[in-house]
Parts: sequence; C-alpha cells; structure tokens
Amino acid sequence: MTTRLVRASLVALLVTLGLTAPASATAATTAPAATAATSCYGGAVTVRYGDVLDFGPYWTTSRCTDINMRVTGGTAEYVNACVKFAKTGVCNRWTKVGRGWTTIATDVLDGTKFTVPNGVPLEGDDAVVQIAF
Repeated sequence: MTTRLVRASLVALLVTLGLTAPASATAATTAPAATAATSCYGGAVTVRYGDVLDFGPYWTTSRCTDINMRVTGGTAEYVNACVKFAKTGVCNRWTKVGRGWTTIATDVLDGTKFTVPNGVPLEGDDAVVQIAF
C-alpha cells in the first residue's frame, strides 16, 4: 500500500510541475532520427560525371547505413549508377538515380571501401551528383 501511495504522489508531483512522460518520450524518439538524416546527407561529396567514370574510392562512415546518391546539376535528368565494393570487385546492381536522394546500396558496414561506376543516358550529357555514405 505504501508503494502505491509513493508512486501516486510522484505522478501527481510530476503532473503539477508540467512534466509528462509521453511528451519527453516522443521528443527522445524523433530527435535522433532527424540528427542522423542531417549528418548523413550533410557529409555528401559532390562530383561531376565526365571528369571520371568511376567515382571514388570512398570508405563508408557511421553517418549513414546506406549509400545514397542524387543528381544536382548538368544536362542529364538521371544517371545509372551502382556500387562496386573493393572486396568483390563487382557492381551490386544498376540503379536509375534522379534529382531526389536514391539508395544505391543498403546496410553497408562502416569502413567498407567502394567506388561508384555510373553513366548518363545520352552521349554528350553531363551530370553533377552527390554521394552520401
């Protein structure tokens, strides 16, 4: 009986002070996800297709669990890209990447060495892309 009285008193005190569990729990669950997304894309590198055919080499970081890419400029509306991991030397899969962020590899371990081979749809097109990893 005494334990219930103490719990009830503590809850009443917290409510009186304006502290409620649901508000703090919601803030705690949404803040890390927003921070992670910002730091992932915030660390993106910008490269221009036409300077090289394979971007990199790069090493994955703890900022992102995936490798993401988007077109930010140039005459091409999209590029075709894949991730070639140094360990295997082969592309994972070719993906069409447009102006929005597109995941080109998922669940990649930190410190993994990779390059990004890519191509534009039409000869003579160029593209500026960002890669976040």
